Amino acid sequence: MDPKIDKVVRITTVVATVTVSYFLLTADYGPEPNVLDPIKKAIQSTEQSVKGFFFGLKKGSQESEGGKGAKENP
Repeated sequence: MDPKIDKVVRITTVVATVTVSYFLLTADYGPEPNVLDPIKKAIQSTEQSVKGFFFGLKKGSQESEGGKGAKENP
């Protein structure tokens, strides 16, 4: 078999296997807690940390900074 075709087949198989595994893990549980909850919580925590780093920790702190900028530049 051609090495390029073999590589495409292997990559497709891995992606399909991961996708099917995800659906099989989550399909039976519905909204109830499941195996992937700790991963989901870690991703959401990281997302909030990154947002806090770039955009400020609280909405109120952004408003107060915006108010200062408006007063300085009439």
